[in-house]
Amino acid sequence: MISGKVRVALRILIVLILLFGFAVAGVYVGYNYVISQDKRFNSLKAGIAAGNYNIKSDTEGAVTVVIKSGDSTSDIADKLYDEGLITNKFLFSIISKLNGFDGAYVAGTHYLLKGYSYDELMYFLTLEPEAVKVMIPEGTTYYEIKKLLHDAGLNFDDEEFDKCMNSPNLFTDYEFVSQIEIKEGRDFILSGYLYPDTYYFDVNASPESIIRRFLNNTQSKLYDEYYVRAERLGYSMDEIITLASVIQMETGRPADMMLVSAVFHNRLDSDDEDMRYLGSSATINYLVEINGGKASILHTDAELNIDSPYNTYTHQGLPPGPICMPGLDAISAALYPEPGCGYMYFCATGIDGGTAFATNLSDHEENVEKYRDNWTKVDETEPTVTTETSESGELEIIPDD
Repeated sequence: MISGKVRVALRILIVLILLFGFAVAGVYVGYNYVISQDKRFNSLKAGIAAGNYNIKSDTEGAVTVVIKSGDSTSDIADKLYDEGLITNKFLFSIISKLNGFDGAYVAGTHYLLKGYSYDELMYFLTLEPEAVKVMIPEGTTYYEIKKLLHDAGLNFDDEEFDKCMNSPNLFTDYEFVSQIEIKEGRDFILSGYLYPDTYYFDVNASPESIIRRFLNNTQSKLYDEYYVRAERLGYSMDEIITLASVIQMETGRPADMMLVSAVFHNRLDSDDEDMRYLGSSATINYLVEINGGKASILHTDAELNIDSPYNTYTHQGLPPGPICMPGLDAISAALYPEPGCGYMYFCATGIDGGTAFATNLSDHEENVEKYRDNWTKVDETEPTVTTETSESGELEIIPDD
């Protein structure tokens, strides 16, 4: 008869043998699963190349899964489970680890179908999600950028976007942001810094991530020498971007930009207090447009007297912030105005975006008379040309942009 101690020993031995067997079987199964990985995922790649997995937002039965930056495998498993794409979150996490996908899932908006295997789900979530293309032209305002982004399909909340634009503390890791001086009456603190270019965005990108994409591009365009040059001129980088935004809206011609810049620099540096009014029609158009009006060359008395620090006819110096997103030509012009240029006035020719320059008021008046009819044709209206007399007694005919 077998003693109790022997029976216990036999049971322990049997359990150990079974555990060992299970372990060997697990290793064998896991090993075969792993070594078959290339075959399985090569098959998926071939299917994608053949267009078998071309799932979009409007595909019938498509399920949208948004992975946020920092989501763990467990977080992703929860989302897939909630959408009915998987039935076992623990199993998903185990297979994900075996496949080596932990930490490889790509943030963004993914479109999946119910019935996909765990392998398929994991593989698709490691691919770059389809992004939408957005082209931002030079001179675009912040209001226009929001519309372009929405028209492209981005789903951000406008109020949250506005809040981020007015929260420079979120972006102080950018040198140009940390140098911004927030002046009274400034519209959207980061306006001017969403660099005009072609971008690709995820449709569910957060406002902060969208703005960072813009600021990253801006940072790459503002060379170290620009900061040195701005300081040498006696301006902050923010003032240079503000000036560049006005130049950008005055002319689209790079050659004329340097001359327009020279006029503004000459006025800002003038000993004559009256000349420090930039009198830029671009700033009036900015105010008109944000109030729902239409930009024009000629302006009414009411427009020229809009009560705003952005009105450079009634306020000396630069406006409190940029009026648009300037391109590199305008920024360069703001930093490097035409040297030795004595121009103090300019006006639009109304012909192919041309500009006429003058060193004195008399020549400027002649230019205004010469091109006045062209302005009317451009505006498709016949508003009255406004005249003003400065404190020095000089007659200024508006516009001088």
